[in-house]
Amino acid sequence: MEKLFKLKEHGTTVSTEIMAGITTFMTMAYILAVNPNILSASGMDRGAVFTATALASFIATCLMALLSNYPFVLAPGMGLNAYFAYTVVLGMGYTWEMALAAVFVEGIIFIVLSLTNVREAIFNAIPMNLKHAVSVGIGLFIAFIGLQNAKIVVNNDSTLLGLFSFKGSVAAGTFNSEGITVLLAMIGIIITAIMLIKNIKGGILWGILITWGLGIICQFTGLYVPNAEAGFYSLLPDFSNGLSIPSMAPTFMKMDFSVVFSLDFVVIMFAFLFVDMFDTLGTLIGVASKADMLDKDGKLPKIKGALLSDAIGTSIGAVCGTSTVTTFVESASGVAEGGRTGLTALTAAILFGLSLFLSPIFLAIPSFATAPALILVGFLMLTSIIKIDFTDYTESIPCFIAIIAMPFMYSISDGIAMGVISYVVINLVTGKFKEKKISALMYVLAVLFILKYIVL
Repeated sequence: MEKLFKLKEHGTTVSTEIMAGITTFMTMAYILAVNPNILSASGMDRGAVFTATALASFIATCLMALLSNYPFVLAPGMGLNAYFAYTVVLGMGYTWEMALAAVFVEGIIFIVLSLTNVREAIFNAIPMNLKHAVSVGIGLFIAFIGLQNAKIVVNNDSTLLGLFSFKGSVAAGTFNSEGITVLLAMIGIIITAIMLIKNIKGGILWGILITWGLGIICQFTGLYVPNAEAGFYSLLPDFSNGLSIPSMAPTFMKMDFSVVFSLDFVVIMFAFLFVDMFDTLGTLIGVASKADMLDKDGKLPKIKGALLSDAIGTSIGAVCGTSTVTTFVESASGVAEGGRTGLTALTAAILFGLSLFLSPIFLAIPSFATAPALILVGFLMLTSIIKIDFTDYTESIPCFIAIIAMPFMYSISDGIAMGVISYVVINLVTGKFKEKKISALMYVLAVLFILKYIVL
């Protein structure tokens, strides 16, 4: 382990890395349940998508561990799967086989861009203050996701968003399904916070397990009553169908390239490419910044291996039968637990492999149990805000725009886009661009981002 992952050099141990890997997996295991649900709306076989999701995540994360020795974990990305199913297939009328072809082509282009240093150059072109802002923005974004997953924050007609109403759930008779899970999530936040304050090893993971355990107790005592129709399932693993692996045959190698030269196909492929590229770069910037992995020039050593793993994972995912595979922002939870090397990623990869056989256990982990982990990791990432230079408004205002754009626009890539555009425009108009020596690539990115909002 020491020879392969250089644990001492990174100031970590086998036990710390394994705990970090388990934590990361637990916070993102929901993708094993959510991805088949979303992609099945496009007509894909749920069982095949489950197997494709687990297998693609396993392969891509193993590549990350071995090619870069970083603690980042990959899986089919949220948002990109919704775009795949609801926009490309249901909205634009393409078949899911054609959509898979777009994902595959995007992955091949990604591989080329990774090998030719284009993605690495983009990473290095982003100013250091903006890199810290991306970390902060991601922190707010994943905390927001956690609040939504737990239903602590819900849709509100008058203010868009609002706090969950316990009084309303009692009146509607949904307290024993929805209300109790919100309460458990709130308790989980306190429990996880205490674990972090007490510096208990594996505190985030223990927070997930204890919150899940409290839910199981509530189910046994009748405080929690599953309601599958409303999306509230049993918290106990269901082994009634045994441990068989669902066949991947319905989706494996089912890509349809018949429309590859049409304009719509190019637009769809570019949309996948754009979101995947800047979601991945944003995650690498944010999590690496928080873990102090960036060097003095703000560069990430061995980034090529990380980007290549992501790119290859996307193409393999398309072959297996799932939407774009990307580096997950939940990797921050493992980093928060002390994960610093590829052993963290390898641990998570092995768990994705095991999930093929033990799917009932992993599919039983409820979102209200993982939500406290996301919220508290959001807090830990928010602390990078103190590294931003707020005395220079030409630096701090674009940082502020990038930070608030991520949660409010519900997109890491849009946050980066807004940050880059505002950075270039503000520094150009105020005449600060000369002394800062903004790279030519930043100007190119700003123009491309503006064109993206006009064209797409």
